[in-house]
Order: sequence, then structure tokens, then C-alpha cells
Amino acid sequence: MLSKREIKDIQSLSHKKFRAELNLFVAEGPKMVSELIQLIPGQVEKVYAVNEWINSNQLILQNVNVGEIDQTELERISQLQTPNKVLAVFRQQPPKNPSSSFVLYLDTIQDPGNFGTIIRIADWFGVKDVVCTEGCADLYNSKVVQSTMASIARVNVVYDKGLQWLKQQQVPIYAAVLDGKPLNQCNKTNKGILIIGNESKGISSELIDYATEKITIPKKGDAESLNAAVATGIILSHLLS
Repeated sequence: MLSKREIKDIQSLSHKKFRAELNLFVAEGPKMVSELIQLIPGQVEKVYAVNEWINSNQLILQNVNVGEIDQTELERISQLQTPNKVLAVFRQQPPKNPSSSFVLYLDTIQDPGNFGTIIRIADWFGVKDVVCTEGCADLYNSKVVQSTMASIARVNVVYDKGLQWLKQQQVPIYAAVLDGKPLNQCNKTNKGILIIGNESKGISSELIDYATEKITIPKKGDAESLNAAVATGIILSHLLS
């Protein structure tokens, strides 16, 4: 049974302030939690799950602190509209300095679902480092975490305070804009930085100045713009060698 203190502590992790203070985050659902336990076993703080899930996951739960709860208790601590069998609290992973040859750079991606999906897309295309401006959503927001589908454990995400990291780079920097060079005319590459802009405002003028090449997805219909995550997937598919 959950104590009042545990309920309060877990619920507090819905707020960025407390996630940062405690250096913790929440992940939920059978697939997400089981993957993260296996990907970052040393980061598991505690797993809260119904008896059915615990019994069917004994192998991955060895040496893991597990608390059995019922569905009503799960609903009290869950941040999902439809809680699903298990919630786990993990310690946040310390960010590392980007080291890969191709890096995805996000400018003020504020929608948590978009942000998490972009991290998942980066993982799909083998992009190991994602750098973000400080205006991006919080990496450990529950909607971001859920949208990554466990890619949060495979992709290194770094916040670029004052653009200090970007200012030091000396590789090709591609900016995704509406009036750039058509993507189908761009050479494939495995080295550089791709900047993806804010969902409604695009890339800021400050960041545009760092671009060595502006690129665009050729438009055939009448839509004004593409979803940032969709655009990221299309560009990576065409640009990466």
C-alpha cells in the first residue's frame, strides 16, 4: 500500500521544479517501463505495479525496488488519463557533450508530444545527439517521456545555454525553412547540424544567422506548413547518407 508521503512525492514529479530538485522522472505503461528498466537499469528508483504485471516480469525486476499497488492507487499517482498497470520512477541521466558527427538542433520546440516524437525519430535514424535551445519543452515532462517510447534512454539530449555549443561548431549547419534549397537537390551527408524551428514561428533570426545552408521540403499542396516532427523525419530520411 502506498503511503501518503509516497503519493505526494510521486505526484510532485508532474512539476518541472520538483523533477529538477529531486533529479527524478516518471515513466508509465508496460512497454515503456520494461524497456527503460533494461536500457538504464542503474537509474531505476522504484517501480509501482499491479500484481499481474509484477508476476509476468520477474526476470527484469531482479534487483529492482518494486511496490505492489492496486488499480485505484495507480490512478492516484498516474499522470495518464488511462493508467496502464505500471508506473516507474527513474533517476535522470546526466547529459553528455555531443560527440556524434551529425546532430539535430531544436529551436524552441514547445509541444511536449512533438518534442518526444522528434527524439524518437532521431533514434530511428541513428542520430545519437539532440541539442535544444533553452526555450524547448522540459525533457522529463511526462508527455515528452511517453512520446519518446523509450528513445529517451538511447538519445543524448542537451540544452544549449546561450547558444554556447552552437557558436563553437565548424560543420555544415542546415536550417529547415520554407524558402530554402529543395531537399531533393541536396547532397546526402553524415556530418553536420540540422536546425528544426518552433512549431508556429520557425527558426529564430538569431539561429538562422548560423546556417550555412537553408533547405526546404518541396511543397505540392496548399498546406501552410508541416508539423515539426513530420518535417524532421522527412528531412532526415532525405539528408542522411
